[in-house]
Amino acid sequence: MITIHHIDTIISDPQIRGGQPVIADTHVRVSDLVASHIYRGLSPEELAVNFSLDMGQVYAALAYYYQHKSQLDDLMRQEARAAETLLAEFAINGKLLCSASF
Repeated sequence: MITIHHIDTIISDPQIRGGQPVIADTHVRVSDLVASHIYRGLSPEELAVNFSLDMGQVYAALAYYYQHKSQLDDLMRQEARAAETLLAEFAINGKLLCSASF
């Protein structure tokens, strides 16, 4: 008989980070951890230190990402566009504290 072991490390709760997938018992979004891994080049060990996680949590988040890659990639693209729009609005209104070109 086959036994399937579910890892309950990644959760989604509408009360936590708008229901986005997070690492259980934290408020760390899977997308934030993955973005640091992919775009900043942080290793799993560096992710564990920077986000105060254990290696099991890091690898669970990375596994979740690769199992749901297209949805999380879409989410990260939407958030990047929203951030760019906000930064441009701040720059136009003179509320940006650092220089940026848009």
